[in-house]
Amino acid sequence: MTHSDAPTTEFAWTSLGGDPGLLPRLSTVVRSGALEARLPVRELARACVGACALAAAELGARRAGLADVPEVRVDDGAVATAFVSERHLLVDGRAPVTFAPLSRFWRTADGWVRTHANYPHHRARLLGALGLPDDASVEAVAGCLAERSAVEVEDAVYAAGGLAVALRTPGEWARHEQGAAVAGQPLVERGRLDSAVSRSLPPLAGDPLAPAAGLRVLDLTRVIAGPVATRTLALLGADVLRVDPPGLPELADQHTDTGFGKRSATLDLTAGRHDRQVFEELLASADVVVTGYRPGALDRFGLSAEALAERRPGIVVGQLSAWGAYGPWGGRRGFDSLVQVATGIAVIEGSEEKPGALPAQALDHGTGYLLAAGVLRAVTEGLDEGGTRFVRPALARTAAWLMAGDERGEARGDASGSGGTTTKASGSSEGSPCDSGSLEDAHASGSAEASYGDPAPWLAEADSSLGRLRYARPPVSFAGGPGDWSRPPGPWGADSPRWV
Repeated sequence: MTHSDAPTTEFAWTSLGGDPGLLPRLSTVVRSGALEARLPVRELARACVGACALAAAELGARRAGLADVPEVRVDDGAVATAFVSERHLLVDGRAPVTFAPLSRFWRTADGWVRTHANYPHHRARLLGALGLPDDASVEAVAGCLAERSAVEVEDAVYAAGGLAVALRTPGEWARHEQGAAVAGQPLVERGRLDSAVSRSLPPLAGDPLAPAAGLRVLDLTRVIAGPVATRTLALLGADVLRVDPPGLPELADQHTDTGFGKRSATLDLTAGRHDRQVFEELLASADVVVTGYRPGALDRFGLSAEALAERRPGIVVGQLSAWGAYGPWGGRRGFDSLVQVATGIAVIEGSEEKPGALPAQALDHGTGYLLAAGVLRAVTEGLDEGGTRFVRPALARTAAWLMAGDERGEARGDASGSGGTTTKASGSSEGSPCDSGSLEDAHASGSAEASYGDPAPWLAEADSSLGRLRYARPPVSFAGGPGDWSRPPGPWGADSPRWV
């Protein structure tokens, strides 16, 4: 990693194969106080959203026959609010619980380990690996872990199908075989598998300009990163159908937060011919398939990129993973919080007393926007060149980018080298928030005058079948594009498995 690889929109955009000549179409409103951390989290978040918005504007211009790509504005306030969307969600005034009691840091005999047990099956596997009963208390788990080494716990829990990761420093991760494998990969792996003709898309017209209108997206993702990507594609007009196995429900509030604009259905690909036939019929007319399970987990259903290319030539395949589909951890499960621990981020953001964490699950959200951007760029390239294409980001690779050239965690700059132009937002000494009216005026005049303090300008409310929702508005926007999702989320698995 070098300083030139540091989190900038220019690096993200060119890593996705974007034309550097389009970067002047992008401008940024910089706000002090947004996603503050020792590492440049604000810059990474801004870069991921900026690249995604520019990819959307590019595709919209291409399909609408516009002479120029619409102007893109990225506001740190909108980005910072969206990167903690799960914390801003309210359902009839109720705030969701984001982490279960056994998802936390634990002291071990020689250091620290972090576990993830939000899902019941992961909790059961964690306790089984530790030899504890299903009703074991937090105190019982703490006592058990205190007697073992961190790496011993990591190995034992992963062997049982659970999730636990030993705390490592940036240097230890760099020397680890998986860390080295991740560092050798591009920010987003991209490629073309054949020269098949992509499905033609009709020209766009109307207001707002919806770049992904007409695209059919099969969403086979879970948790945050993948669903953020498909939530963004839905914002841009795609028909997104999330498909889950009926015996593995998503956490309800998590599904609500990432379910805007989508429909949700269940199909059991293991139980019989009917559901498998329905899935194949969906696939036959899909334009994009996005997967978020660990590498190889869906191959038995013919869902590798190569198998999809054979059955649906010209499709775009987005494949998200935690650790990358390579190296000794290539087949492991993982989550944002665990990747922060393994890569040394938790050391940088912590103290001598205890490891720390980023101010948002920025690896999840950032990688989600990179995945959406990669899909949009693949669709754009396919319009001219055809081909079945794949896009493969990984949380651990996004983490490496966050830490590029700065293993001590010293944040660099505000927006230098970010591509496009920058508006520096400076607040009063008291950091008083602006209301949405003054924000609009600031945008119109090209000069924002408030720091990030109150997220209210970037929150919205809507009625849904789940209740009255408060939610974070989408940060991806461009001139003439959609400003919000066309539909609120509904209950998990409640929709028919068919295209609109």
